[in-house]
Parts: sequence; structure tokens; C-alpha cells
Amino acid sequence: MKNFFDLSTPAKRFRFVAIVEAVTWAALIVAMIVKRVADMDSAIRIPGMVHGIVFVVYVLLALLTARALKWNLKVLALALVASIPPFFTVWFEVWARRNGHLGELSAAPATPDDERDKVSA
Repeated sequence: MKNFFDLSTPAKRFRFVAIVEAVTWAALIVAMIVKRVADMDSAIRIPGMVHGIVFVVYVLLALLTARALKWNLKVLALALVASIPPFFTVWFEVWARRNGHLGELSAAPATPDDERDKVSA
């Protein structure tokens, strides 16, 4: 878990903010339910503000990460579009990592399963 809080590279910062953005989405959804069920208009004030701030940080960080990691326009557009539906920032982070767009996070060390697959191929 300590690796999650390591923000030393653009890829690690992007991963952190992508996950935080999804968490704030969850908090906002819960707050919207509370607002409707309990008729508490104030329930969304803080979660809405926090999510708005994290959303803006995610968009800015996506632009900075795209520049630092030399993403093409398609990858950048996908990162920006992923900020709109709930929880898609996590989906994008996983996709980008698996497809080699997140620098050192994409370069996973070989596992015994990888070696077994090479032998059987």
C-alpha cells in the first residue's frame, strides 16, 4: 500500500488522482442518495465541492501526464472522456497501464506464470 502514496513520477501521480477521483465520485453518489432520501440539500455540498476539485486536478494532471509520457491524441482523449462517467478513471488507469501508457507502472516484472507461458508457446 505504501507504493500507492509514492507520487514521485507522472504515472504514479496520475494513478493516485485517478483513484481518488473515483472515490470522490462514490462519496458524491452516496451524498446524492442521502439528499433524496433524507431531503437534506446540504448533504451534497462538501462531497460535491471535493469531487469538483479532484475532477479539475484529474483533467489538468491528464494533460501534464500526456505531455510527460508522450501520449498520442487518442490516449489523451480517452483519459479526458474517462473523467465523465463514474469510476471510469480507474478503468482508464488499468487500461493505460496494461497497454504501456503509464511508464514504469506498465513495465511489470516477469512472474513465474509469464515464464510458463513462454515455454508452452
